[in-house]
Amino acid sequence: MDVGFFVDALINAGISFFTGVPDSQLSQFCDEIARRCGSFNGSHITAHNEGGAVALASGHYLATGEVPCVYLQNSGLGNLLNPVASLTHSKVYGIPILYIVGWRGEPGTADEPQHIFQGEITLPLLETLEIECCIIDEATTIDEIESALVRFEAKFAVGESAAFVVRKGAFSGSSFTYGNSYTLNRENAIGMILDHTGSDPVVSTTGKISRELFELRHWREQSHACDFLSVGSMGHCLMIALGIALEKPERRVWCIDGDGSILMHMGSLAVVGCLSPDNLIHIVLNNAAHETVGGMPTAAQTLDFPALALACGYNNAYVATDESSLYYSLAEASEQEGPTFIEAQVSLGSRSDLGRPTTGTHKNKEKFMKFLEG
Repeated sequence: MDVGFFVDALINAGISFFTGVPDSQLSQFCDEIARRCGSFNGSHITAHNEGGAVALASGHYLATGEVPCVYLQNSGLGNLLNPVASLTHSKVYGIPILYIVGWRGEPGTADEPQHIFQGEITLPLLETLEIECCIIDEATTIDEIESALVRFEAKFAVGESAAFVVRKGAFSGSSFTYGNSYTLNRENAIGMILDHTGSDPVVSTTGKISRELFELRHWREQSHACDFLSVGSMGHCLMIALGIALEKPERRVWCIDGDGSILMHMGSLAVVGCLSPDNLIHIVLNNAAHETVGGMPTAAQTLDFPALALACGYNNAYVATDESSLYYSLAEASEQEGPTFIEAQVSLGSRSDLGRPTTGTHKNKEKFMKFLEG
């Protein structure tokens, strides 16, 4: 289906406000919304996490009486469970929302390990939340979409929500080019980080950062055992690293994070500052975008990360805009008591031949735990 016709159907049904967290399965939809509405304005806001998107959409409904649209990958259903069950449900405030859900890990399809179980429980979870859904695939027609929207309108009228669940390849048509003004290459930045980590444990966030880390280790003929690759669980790698740092005070622990990840659960910074582990170095590779799932901008474009880290209680904070300043920041961090924060402002883009980790998740866990024992 041409995604432009789909968005036209939503607008004709009275939906004019869009928010959510982007998904590669919804890339054409997200691009079409960005092309038509822009970003971070009264029509479209990329939220910090899916639960926040539900709350933002609820505020829009309370102020206008108009049904909003929240888009997300199905992995984000976990983040919106609480506001859906305790805020928007018809037994609470009855705030209607239309969800557009990318169905990663659909049973019978090949996908990454972090999507397998989430894909199995996507439809049962929506059913448990009493959200009626319509599945969209390559064969779905615009007439079927319009018929579903008519059914959904009856749900909306009584304070209930509904969802379109989008299969891989369902949409076609739109594309949008994103960018930033930063010049530091992310993969080169990760290589510079590895020049300083030595045999220290490293925790990396989900997406291209972990993929690039894995390949750099391979090219350098270095062990993967000292790296924990946080597949899925976006926004939680800092707390994983903190848990390790607290239990292994004799080891310096490095966390390689992303701007979209840290924005999802920014309260983690305050917890790190409160506990103040002197062996934790937290690096955020900030390209102001959700690059792994298409490149839509994040709110990091206006955020002073080092000032935020210091306000939360980090001992040291740096910003790096090129290789020279990144080298200086890493060298300083290696000699100081933490917690230490480094923001590296990196460009968008990655190699076209970027692969994925070839070590399974269970083997990664087992090797990493043995490494920590040693």
